[in-house]
Amino acid sequence: MSTSEHVASDDIVYIEHQGAVAIVTLNYPKRRNAFSLRMRQALLKRLNQLMHRDPCRAIVLTGAAGTFCAGGDISEMQARTVLEYRERNQLPLDIFKLMVEGPKAIVAAVEGVAMGAGVSLAAASDYVVCASNARFACAFLKVGLMPDTGLFWSLSQRVGAAKARELMLTTQEFNGKEAARIGFANQQVEPGTALAAALKVAHEYALMPPLAIAHLKTALANGIDSLDEAIETEVNLQPLLRRSQDHVEATKAFMEKRPAVFVGN
Repeated sequence: MSTSEHVASDDIVYIEHQGAVAIVTLNYPKRRNAFSLRMRQALLKRLNQLMHRDPCRAIVLTGAAGTFCAGGDISEMQARTVLEYRERNQLPLDIFKLMVEGPKAIVAAVEGVAMGAGVSLAAASDYVVCASNARFACAFLKVGLMPDTGLFWSLSQRVGAAKARELMLTTQEFNGKEAARIGFANQQVEPGTALAAALKVAHEYALMPPLAIAHLKTALANGIDSLDEAIETEVNLQPLLRRSQDHVEATKAFMEKRPAVFVGN
């Protein structure tokens, strides 16, 4: 059963819960969920809440009205000072770091368009489900900008450096089928079913040991760029997990031939 925490139906980002999974919905349909300043502020607040103060075990990120996110709100792209731009750009970077480094897994459910920052939000997720007819484009150059919201790092992590360079430089549009073929999306589904498929994956993540998920995300984000870093990360983090209650529970459940019940300690 899904329970909603948002106060008003016009919240630009709202949260609902389905068991141990929190659903975060970008809700600015009149501009195809454009990544406006207000949306950035709300999304950062909601994600901080879910990552650090909410008992949910996994998160689904989706968009209202059959679309994901059309990218930056062009109506807000007006002349500002360099310092003002730097301040405004920090918000999406904070969101990106929270998505990548945060302790809970995020599954993106993409229907409709994911352009510019919409691509960035999907790429920063741990798992991407998209409709076969979803439309993606790294369209930053078309408005005289370079990719942002962490896409320099996240896109190459998903599709490789050469393909990431191609997508960013050509701004070519690709659909959900192509997204799955090149590895940008983990799963391609029929139109209208992305959220259901994403929830299924998120509920599977929610059954995993939370502490191990958190350490794994930390390692993937910061600790495997070189052989020595990978070894050091394993040496530092694995002993902590071996001493966790969840590890003890997992081994005990295995011996007793029953499902493990993880508590995050």
